[in-house]
Amino acid sequence: MTATPPAPELRQLALQALMQPDPQQKALLAQALHVQSATLFIAIDVRIEAPGGLPGCPARPELRSHLDSPKRSPFTGEGLAALLHAVTHIEFNAINLALDAVWRFPGLPPAYYLDWLKVAAEEALHFSLLRELLQTMGHDYGDFPAHTGLWDMTRKTEGDVLARMALVPRTLEARGLDATPPMQAKLKKVGTPHALRAVAILDIILRDEVQHVATGNHWYRHLCAGRGLEPVATYAELARQYGAPRLKGPLNLQARRAAGFDEAELSLLGAEF
Repeated sequence: MTATPPAPELRQLALQALMQPDPQQKALLAQALHVQSATLFIAIDVRIEAPGGLPGCPARPELRSHLDSPKRSPFTGEGLAALLHAVTHIEFNAINLALDAVWRFPGLPPAYYLDWLKVAAEEALHFSLLRELLQTMGHDYGDFPAHTGLWDMTRKTEGDVLARMALVPRTLEARGLDATPPMQAKLKKVGTPHALRAVAILDIILRDEVQHVATGNHWYRHLCAGRGLEPVATYAELARQYGAPRLKGPLNLQARRAAGFDEAELSLLGAEF
């Protein structure tokens, strides 16, 4: 009798996608995994040993400190491409951090892994849309230097899923909710076809990122409840412990409320500036 081969395992496949250095292949793998997710086995209680070389990244872009990134005017063709490249890089990193959330942390409900796989697939769509726009402008992902901010915090929080949920989706990604409308307003002033296409793509990204931050909020509160912790006070302590960046106003209150922030926390966040 021929033994039935074991079903493919979701967390290992997410790790393989994370290790893929080619951006297009990584995006395709993330989307394919999400489509197949209902057929995949999830090894919830298995702790996977972390390999070296995470995440898989292409040789370009050159990575620099965020403090060493030149400022360019989006009212020039080169400046607009540089701005859109920066957003494209954020979305590439967002694929990585969602895949990392899937494979790294054992012992969570199956819905946790499926939620973050869905996030990875949507980040892959965002990356692909922006990269295609860059290509229509005569550029590509990798043509400009980029910074490492999102992945830096992902690495800092690799030892604790509570810190990860607190400080990546509901801190760094939530900053995108605040930053997107002003960026769209600037792009509308630029007014070129490429800039207006970027505005439309950012509409898609903002819609999806509200749900991604909501996913972070949901699992952060789930984990706080499981550990008997008060969410607001715990967040302040984690932000201090891990050196989370300070917020820059104004907050996008409508988007943050839709993403699950309550009024008490919004008041505290607003008091930071």
